Amino acid sequence: MNELGKKDQFDIESLRRQASGQMTDESARATEAEPASVLNAFALQIAEQFRDENYSPSMLIGQIRLLEFMSFLAIGLLAATALAGAEGTGLGWNLAAVTAGAIVTVLLMQVADAYHIPSLRSASVARRQILAAGAVGFLVSAGGLYLAQGQAHSITGYLTWLAGIELFLLIERQLVAFGIRHWARNGIMERRAVIVGGGDPAKQLVRALEQQADNDIRICGIFDDRGSARSPAVVAGYPKLGTFAELVEFARLARVDMLIIALPATAEARILQLLRKLWVLPVDIRLAAHTDRLRFRPRSYSHIGSVPMFDIFDKPIRDWDSVAKRTFDIAFCLLSIALLWPVMIGAAIAVKATSKGPVLFVQKRHGFNNEVIDVLKFRSMYTNLSDPTAKKAVTKGDPRVTRVGRFLRKSSIDELPQLFNVLRGDLSLVGPRPHAVHAQTGDRRYVDVVESYFARHRVKPGVTGWAQINGLRGELDSDEKIRMRTAYDLQYIENWSLLFDLKILFLTPIRLLNVENAY
Repeated sequence: MNELGKKDQFDIESLRRQASGQMTDESARATEAEPASVLNAFALQIAEQFRDENYSPSMLIGQIRLLEFMSFLAIGLLAATALAGAEGTGLGWNLAAVTAGAIVTVLLMQVADAYHIPSLRSASVARRQILAAGAVGFLVSAGGLYLAQGQAHSITGYLTWLAGIELFLLIERQLVAFGIRHWARNGIMERRAVIVGGGDPAKQLVRALEQQADNDIRICGIFDDRGSARSPAVVAGYPKLGTFAELVEFARLARVDMLIIALPATAEARILQLLRKLWVLPVDIRLAAHTDRLRFRPRSYSHIGSVPMFDIFDKPIRDWDSVAKRTFDIAFCLLSIALLWPVMIGAAIAVKATSKGPVLFVQKRHGFNNEVIDVLKFRSMYTNLSDPTAKKAVTKGDPRVTRVGRFLRKSSIDELPQLFNVLRGDLSLVGPRPHAVHAQTGDRRYVDVVESYFARHRVKPGVTGWAQINGLRGELDSDEKIRMRTAYDLQYIENWSLLFDLKILFLTPIRLLNVENAY
């Protein structure tokens, strides 16, 4: 087998760039936006079975790691305090000693692969390594306590401390193993995958995945454009649910984690055609490499068990990143409401006092993964002239807008009720701004203008965003404006971090002073 280097004909990075819209003008002109496909009844039934959220193994591993660290800390502090008695050196030294021991224990268990699913599923897999890590952590804590206090304590006390750590590990790991096996049987903890492409390659892939020990992949079905002659209706026991175009709709209805393309790596043109359709989805996209005769360098692959995969796209803001972002949202949202509630009450009174109708305006907009959400705003138009569909954009001097509404829109005070959308979980504080479901520029829908438009829905939309602080707020009255806004949104998704969110959040009040396009 040949090992290929940087000049391989098959270039993963090139595929990723082209699929995400960074393609030549010629290829861009050749690709047209396709209307959404309607799922057949059987595929719709399967999608409904996977509507519920599943539990990420990465999240579970992180929680177990945190649980064990805090437990080692609690056991160590209790033991150190009991050993030191009334003449102890104080909580500070004890805390430092047992924290060092807890950190060493968790690190050693990490090195011993004790935080991998196979080890967690069966308590006996890494039992010796786990108990050894607990013993070493105990020695570090006991040694630190001795250095801090300058005296040794009773052997019985030390042995009781060590026994408490080891007993906790044995019982806790048994409970964790039982829980994981139970969740796996009930489909709570799994990664849901769809096979893209049928025939013999898909059959070989399914068989290879089924042979993996402790496999957490749940295959939901197979999608392929080819007819029954080349791609049978059932492959390795799994049904073909529809075409590639229908897969996009299926992945938006079902909680799918991964799309695995079962095509040879040499079929670059067909893979690129697929990726242009699929990369807009908030899922991992992998290219199976189990049947390839070409062999790339080891670092080119990721693996599911021993099955090699090429990583094409990763789901953005996932697992613990999503927890951090949600915590960030709630903290800053509550702070904002605490500071701005007088402004919101004043705006509500002004809206109610100056025109008939409700204080709040509720509009259907696209949310995460193209789901439709109800977004709240202070009403800025006359009730009888309001346009919930947003087919006609608000323009300068628009007679539909009230006098108070004009001020609310220019100052963006009309957006403040969306803080409650953030608390509800529909929006994030920072993200691509949600557009109305039927919003359009002129007589063309946004998706007809920008092929990659729906890719901005791979993350939760935001109250403010990277496009807005770069001057792209207000009316989208040209193709160029929607293209630029989408480009900024995709740039945000690709470069997300909490510091980036913080930067956008603090720049937002400054950039709101520019009211040129806010009507």
